[in-house]
Amino acid sequence: MATLYPLASLAQIENTPSKQDGIPDDLEEDLRAYGCKLIHQAGILLKQKQVAVAAAQVLFQRFWFVTSMKQFGVGDIGMGALYLASKLEECPIRMRDLINVYDLLLQRASHALVGKSVDMFQYHPMSYFGNTFYDMKDALVVAEMQILKRLGFNVHVVLPYGTLINYLRVLELTNREDVCTKAWGYLNDAHQTPVYALYQVPTIVCAAILLATRQLQIPLPSEPPACWWELFDADWEDVWSVGGSIMRLYRKRTEEEKNRVVGLVNKKDVRSWLEENAPQAGSDSTSAMSVT
Repeated sequence: MATLYPLASLAQIENTPSKQDGIPDDLEEDLRAYGCKLIHQAGILLKQKQVAVAAAQVLFQRFWFVTSMKQFGVGDIGMGALYLASKLEECPIRMRDLINVYDLLLQRASHALVGKSVDMFQYHPMSYFGNTFYDMKDALVVAEMQILKRLGFNVHVVLPYGTLINYLRVLELTNREDVCTKAWGYLNDAHQTPVYALYQVPTIVCAAILLATRQLQIPLPSEPPACWWELFDADWEDVWSVGGSIMRLYRKRTEEEKNRVVGLVNKKDVRSWLEENAPQAGSDSTSAMSVT
């Protein structure tokens, strides 16, 4: 088994467990983003603190560098990550409330999957004496345990918000509310990507500031020897790479791509998809193995 780090190793990045099982890079990327969206939506409905939601998303992203989506569903692991992070950040939530919220979100996603209007959606609460609740409860307990086990209990998460404020002060941008708001938003959106498991926090914060200032057309010193990101020991190529990962979230997706992701929230659906796409998935996996 590969050595576990808060930041993924090169081998884990090049050949993730999901990729080894035949899941294409673009599908894994979309499933990671969708799982984090579910965590974010659940956090809002539960009125959970932002630090707990952000920590859950980071743990969720780390998990997929050591485990395949063929073994665990993004819905279950997202639920387990939020439950664990809420305890780590000392703002615990009730298991029953979390299960109810995820049941609501998954029902609404299934409703949209069949082409029905969201306005027509009606939630049907589960019976606490039926199998659904106890199946989800078991899945939640297993997910939390597996996150702890597979991450080697290394669940410390450094969040970027304090660093952002400090950097904006150095750049004398704290008086620009629009810059602060946009950069903060980019940091939140970045949780839908694996960048928090790939790069140090200063690099990610610099990328958020870069995107915000460029969108607002605010010039910052960018010519050697006075490059602003060098103040924070960030490498330009890494900053640019993180910015690209964030911007990929906003690309247009077809209805087919959206539905494919929603329909692969649990491991059974992923396994069925892999069986149906076995020739193509297998060739992708083989080529990936040969590269490494």
